[in-house]
Amino acid sequence: MRGWWREISGLVLPVSCGGCGSTRTELCAECRAELYGKAPRRVRPVPEPAGLSVVHAAAAYENAVRAVLLAHKERGALGLAGALGKALAGAVQAGAGQVGVSGPVLLVPVPSTRRAVAARGHDPMRRIALAAAGELRRGGTRARVVAVLRQRRPVADQAGLGARQRQANLAGALEVVAGGERLLGAGRVVLVDDVLTTGASLAEAARAIGAADGRTGALSGSGQAAVVAVSPPAFEINRNCQ
Repeated sequence: MRGWWREISGLVLPVSCGGCGSTRTELCAECRAELYGKAPRRVRPVPEPAGLSVVHAAAAYENAVRAVLLAHKERGALGLAGALGKALAGAVQAGAGQVGVSGPVLLVPVPSTRRAVAARGHDPMRRIALAAAGELRRGGTRARVVAVLRQRRPVADQAGLGARQRQANLAGALEVVAGGERLLGAGRVVLVDDVLTTGASLAEAARAIGAADGRTGALSGSGQAAVVAVSPPAFEINRNCQ
């Protein structure tokens, strides 16, 4: 019945694939395969910023994957969050065992600026993280989103900035909210983001969590990170680290 309803609703309210634009489907089989049809891989930026966690990515930020991420983030195609969450969950699972801590998986999204969230009308990374946590739970992994990072000072738009410029722009920009240490102390912290470009955002997120850990000693670490996609031109992809 669900399939028939989608067919009927597609005739009344036509949709197109967020990846390739084909009609009457929100995300076609071919674009799903590009997004999460391959084994996630360990990736690292070149140059690699100091303090960057071990990162796994589900796909390369190109073609259909890029289109799907932009459709969700910038054009409000909220129905794509489930597929993006599935891709992110795969990247999280690929890094399992990197940090040997018991307890649930705690997904900590890299926060967007308030201005960006207001302009988009939603928080895309938090939405993807929630979908990923649901996907992990359906697979038998205890997981939840712990959005404890916030910006402690304004930052410039990252677009057009090089690796060193991004690191300088973000240095000291994030912090763990008051009381966030207690939330993070009961599981394995996994930093999550949508796209890895230079690694500056994830490195700053890891620094902020490390600073909170230094104050309390309660955190389980931030040695693992996962992203939906990695920007291919700037990265060396280690195909031996699945």
